[in-house]
Amino acid sequence: MSRRMARPAALAASAALLTGGLLAAAVPTATAAPAKYSQAAAEKALKRAGVTWVSSGRCSNRKNSKCTSFEQINRSTVAGVIDFKKASKCAVTITAGTEKGHASGTYSHWNGYKVDLKLSSCVNSYITHKLKYVGERKGDRAKQYKSPSGNVYAREGSHWDVTYYRGSR
Repeated sequence: MSRRMARPAALAASAALLTGGLLAAAVPTATAAPAKYSQAAAEKALKRAGVTWVSSGRCSNRKNSKCTSFEQINRSTVAGVIDFKKASKCAVTITAGTEKGHASGTYSHWNGYKVDLKLSSCVNSYITHKLKYVGERKGDRAKQYKSPSGNVYAREGSHWDVTYYRGSR
């Protein structure tokens, strides 16, 4: 084959890769399961960032609703909490994680997408003044605020119920 013919063939092969060949196959799909943390790994990441947590039962057993568990929490949820702490410059305390006892569904505590954050004047002010108010949630009428990345902060009386939608890390 002449050099003149080889070039168009090479360009066509490159175009095929970019438009649907191997490159497209390497991109994760939107339905890929998010990366998860173990209890110990989540605690380490949160502690390193200065995020604290409390448990009414002084435990971390995922199957006990009195505990605050991070077992099977999405890495992106932990990253979201850490990003929130950095952006707000507030002391951030998690009061609930992946333990049983919360509402079910795809974007639930159990599935690793949600945490509850302790109310404080700093946290409350940051959410209500820096995030976009998007209305009341159906059912419990909790006021909701949305971050630029799409995460939703809902005021549930005694805490902020936060759903981290962003992709897995």
